[in-house]
Amino acid sequence: MNKKVDLTDAEWAKSDLSNGGNNCLEVAFVDGVVALRDSKDVGDPNAQVLIISRKDYELFTRSIQGGQENLLP
Repeated sequence: MNKKVDLTDAEWAKSDLSNGGNNCLEVAFVDGVVALRDSKDVGDPNAQVLIISRKDYELFTRSIQGGQENLLP
């Protein structure tokens, strides 16, 4: 997906299972898409953020919840 997204006011969230650590995946739902970042990158202006469609995020999370083991080649 190649879409410019303004993340200035993004509300980032991470799993309650992270125990407040900084080694987690954070997610933000912004402008009709989903933004993903590494919590270690918070505050880094050069950090990489992955932008995916809501449909792709839904399919990915549904696969995880369903116990799919071969998500990576």
